[in-house]
Formats: sequence, structure tokens, C-alpha cells
Amino acid sequence: MTNLASLQNHQIRLANRPVGMTTRENWQFTTEAVTEPAEGGVLVKTLSLSLDPAMRGWMNEGKSYIAPVEIGEVMRAGGIGKVVASKHESFAVGDLVTGGLGVQEYRQFAPAEIKRHGISKIDLRMGTITQWLNVLGMPGMTGYFGLMDVGQPKEGDVVVVSGASGAVGQTVGQLARIKGCRVVGIAGGKAKCDFVVNEMGFDACIDYKNEDVRAGLKTHCPDGIDIYFDNVGGEILDHVLARLRRKARIVICGAVSQYNSATGVQGPKNYLSLLVNRARMEGIVVFDYADRYPVAIAELAGYLKDGRMKSREDVVVGLETFPESLVKLFTGENFGKLVLQVASE
Repeated sequence: MTNLASLQNHQIRLANRPVGMTTRENWQFTTEAVTEPAEGGVLVKTLSLSLDPAMRGWMNEGKSYIAPVEIGEVMRAGGIGKVVASKHESFAVGDLVTGGLGVQEYRQFAPAEIKRHGISKIDLRMGTITQWLNVLGMPGMTGYFGLMDVGQPKEGDVVVVSGASGAVGQTVGQLARIKGCRVVGIAGGKAKCDFVVNEMGFDACIDYKNEDVRAGLKTHCPDGIDIYFDNVGGEILDHVLARLRRKARIVICGAVSQYNSATGVQGPKNYLSLLVNRARMEGIVVFDYADRYPVAIAELAGYLKDGRMKSREDVVVGLETFPESLVKLFTGENFGKLVLQVASE
């Protein structure tokens, strides 16, 4: 049994709202004593955290699909942890769980917070800890429901995925291939493009850093695009809009290319293509599908097990590296799903 009195909880809190790219000055580092959970609650030790582009949006003030992180609040983050103390009948010491742990070493959950923060047990027979933050976690759920519910793929559809080597893009592209679609990725750099074609099984990939994206789309999608899964926004979205087929579906997942812009996110200039092609553009917020996560996890875990789906994670170590590690998402330094390892089991 862990001696809780001897433990200190190191936390990273939002000190001020960033303008443009985040820096270390946007964060406050605090330490608190670790205490026993309340009756019906649990205490979880953080093992690994998911670093996601959405975190940049959560730092901004203003109305969105989720309340912003408040100044002085521990930064929001999903993660995997281990139960170290429990007064809840459904959780035992040693259980591995997933949920909203925050950027800190420990988190205590009162009974009412367990469901609110999505705390649930995970089974390592279905996937590794890093896979539970990738294909079986929030990015995988985003890719699954964004493609299947919003994109509604049909066999033979041409699917284009931006941010193809990233966490969401990996799942979208591989799942689309499994469903019988032709898949073209867009990624930054030859290594990432080679990875999504040779390892992930995409049919083609356009290197936006070294190729003309508009020309690449014309080459690889000569008859147009049925589904575009957009993770980046910006001019790439406009290039895709120019090549839509009739009744095309555009899934708006994110706009990582613009999150750190001082002028804010700019909308597409070529949006009338939606009218001309009777196309549809719709957003995906993964939390809307929370009650169906188990169905998606079971299907995706099956693909991991039989080898039809692979995953790649980029693991950085140490809670103190969080400020610099988060920036990697916006500079393209990470290769695969970015995971922050806080502690080993």
C-alpha cells in the first residue's frame, strides 16, 4: 500500500493566456500534498498523458464546444493512470484507468467526478498504454466517428486526409482503407509520407513541405474527392474544395495550421464549391459520441490484433518537459501520436 503522506503532487497550471505560440512563461509549476480520496472516490497516479492540438484551443478564452481552462487551473489533459487508493467499489488499487487526469502526477476524483471525467478501466490485452492514448483513445475515437458517422464512407470513395501521420490521421486513413476506399494522405516531409504509404498502407501521400499540394491532388485524385478529413485548415482546405465530387463530405476536425495565428483562424475562401457540388461540411467533436466509445474500441482493437491497423507513438519523458513538448504539435516535430510519459508503472 502506497504511503500517501509521503507523496507530493507536481502540477502544471495555466498562468496566462498565450498569444501565438505557447511558451514556458504561460505555465505555473506548483506542488501540493497528496491526500486520501473521499468516500466513494479514487486517487490515480498519472502514467502517461495525451498531448493533442485541441489543447491549444482550450487555452483561449471564449465560447467553444468545451469551457476554456481557467487561469490558475491545472491544464486539462487526457491520460492513463494507475489507481493507488480507492474507496469506490468499481475500482481496485492497481487498476489501470483512462480519463481526464490533467497535467499533474496525481489526481483525486470525488464520486461525482468519476463519470464527468470519463474515468474507466482499460485492458492491456486490447492494446498498449500508448495505443490506449492513440488508436484506442481520444484520437482514435475522433477518427472513427468522424469518418464513419460524418464522412459516411462507401467502398470505392476517394478519401483525402491531412495531418496523415498524426494521431487522428493514422486511424482515419487506415480505417478508410479497411472500408474499401482509396486513401491519399497529406503530411509534412518525405519521412512522414513514406511512413503513411509504406507502413500505414495509404495509396499515396502528398508532401506539403516539398510539393505543390494542388498539383498533387490533381495527380492522385484525378476524378475528384468524396471525403476530406481536415485536421489542418488553411490553404490546404481551399485546394481540396477545388476538387470535390458531387455530394462530397468534408469532416472538420481541426485547423492545426492556424491555432497559433495572432489573427485567429481564417475560414475557407473557396466555400462556394460546397454549393456547386452539393457537398456537405460538418464538424466532429468526439465527446458527442462518448456513449459509443466501447463499440469503436472493440472494432479498432480487433484491427490492431489482426494486423490490419498499426499505430505509431512519439513518446517524450518527464512532466517538466510539457511546455516544450506541447509546441512540437505545431512545429511538426512529433512523428506519430505525441505522448508524455510522466511515470512508469
